[in-house]
Amino acid sequence: MADPVMSVTPYWELTFDADGDPDGAERDRFLGEVTGHGVHDLIVFAHGWNNDRSGATALYRHFFAPIPKLAPRARIGYVGVIWPSMRFSDEPIPDFPRSTAAPEPVAAPAPALDLDARHALLETFPGRATVVDQLARLLDQRPANELEEFGRLVRQLVEVVPGGPQPLFAADTLAEGVPQSEPALFTEDTATVCAQFAQALAALEHGADAPEFALPNPWDGAKELLRQASYYAMKRRAGTIGERGLGPLIGQLAGVAPDVRVHLVGHSFGGRLVSFALRGLPDGVRTVKSVTLLQGAFSHYAFAGRVPEDPRTAGVLQGQQNRIDGPLVSCYSRFDEALGTMYPLASRMADTNNSLLDEDGGPRPLLDLVEQLGPEWGAMGHDGVQAVPGTQSLDLAGALRGPLAASGCVNVDAAAVVKNGDPPSGAHSDIVHPELARVVLAAGRIV
Repeated sequence: MADPVMSVTPYWELTFDADGDPDGAERDRFLGEVTGHGVHDLIVFAHGWNNDRSGATALYRHFFAPIPKLAPRARIGYVGVIWPSMRFSDEPIPDFPRSTAAPEPVAAPAPALDLDARHALLETFPGRATVVDQLARLLDQRPANELEEFGRLVRQLVEVVPGGPQPLFAADTLAEGVPQSEPALFTEDTATVCAQFAQALAALEHGADAPEFALPNPWDGAKELLRQASYYAMKRRAGTIGERGLGPLIGQLAGVAPDVRVHLVGHSFGGRLVSFALRGLPDGVRTVKSVTLLQGAFSHYAFAGRVPEDPRTAGVLQGQQNRIDGPLVSCYSRFDEALGTMYPLASRMADTNNSLLDEDGGPRPLLDLVEQLGPEWGAMGHDGVQAVPGTQSLDLAGALRGPLAASGCVNVDAAAVVKNGDPPSGAHSDIVHPELARVVLAAGRIV
């Protein structure tokens, strides 16, 4: 049950595969033990991108650590959700130690995909070792005229088995009931897509001094294409696991422990996972008392009944916040560069009606694209829930003074603490703060 290095008790881990199937032994142990511990409030946390179980457990250990002192009289149990996602090793999490893997030889140039990144890709996409090796070779050698081959390999890496459930869970919005199309990062010219990512990376690195007039080498954006394609796969998985895995399991918990109050917390794609869990709840289950999204990596229109830019389009989770017997709280930060720049740029590439090419057939300047990255491309963790009437908006200090709304959506500007991190992700993973743990407690009215 409890990890010997976990900071809280009782603590359980629940593991799901990419299709949402839980580890049966862990599930049965959890359901069999939770009532015996007298748990009144259960905090269920789903990580975003992590390299492995140890990374996810470390996140939970750090985030949960202050909670017992913040709510000393509460009878709290804790669950860490483990699901197959990954983090590229060049995205260190603030306040977390860097990898202890053996460093690359100093005399040799650092590879584009180091050992940690290759291992993470192999763990996340099992059976694709040859593809990973080929991608690593191309990123290191950057051969002329082979970007299209690189794009083909990226698509091969992240493709799902035909007939499986994951393709059904890629959309954040529905246009007249039809999910959004396959992203252009999989369908458009690879050199064009990579060139746009290269410009975006230069803008994040140099800010206003970025040379907009310079034509980038598309290979400078190739690794970002691999990163974004991998994250698109994580996005699919998060929805699948939430609706097909975690939601039904919460229903099972309600059957054996109906008085346990459940509080869902998700970081990044984990926010998408716990949100889709609402759609997977069995009818009549009202045990979810709060949902807290930390830098949620999905559309800020996901809960909207109507997208302002297109009245025919609605959020794929429209109305699901009403399945919470309490509030849905979205913490966001303007310092999250992963969601402020890269997410909307990649999201815009899903719109095949807006080409990435200019009139001459070359890649459109980044400034032109940025100007068109309107609200329809925004992420939950960049500016919170949008287009949901009655949404409460607070800064972090106001949220901590409370009280939060008893139901509906609440946006919390957490930039006062979520502010540290380097490009390309910025502060996206800077979430281990006692103030955010206090937001979770406030959302759930845990005292």
